[in-house]
Amino acid sequence: MAPKVLLVDDNADVRNLLRLTLSFDGYELREAEDGVSALQIINEWHPDVVLLDIMMPGEKDGLQVCREVKQNPALKDVFIAILTARGQKKDINNGESAGADAYLTKPFSPLDLADKVKGFLSAKS
Repeated sequence: MAPKVLLVDDNADVRNLLRLTLSFDGYELREAEDGVSALQIINEWHPDVVLLDIMMPGEKDGLQVCREVKQNPALKDVFIAILTARGQKKDINNGESAGADAYLTKPFSPLDLADKVKGFLSAKS
């Protein structure tokens, strides 16, 4: 069974770049454009990896999504990589305290991102 990766960003261009970056590695990919739909997909689909933007419109931002996932015992093994334009030390600390497994700032290297996803999935299996 192919590893499942959820791409969460309100910007369609970023989701497209993520999809193109990961499409060659045989992952099953799904997308969400806000925190509420991301949580719904995570709870129903149980992805292995979530690439999660922080700043999104709607009721829940990425940090809230990350906290909810990491506090759910059924989902605690989901790898969450925050992918955001916010790169200040306090932002990184907020991501860590929310439970993020990795914190990447935009612009990001697609190759580095692909390597991080592969590395986590290799360690998990």
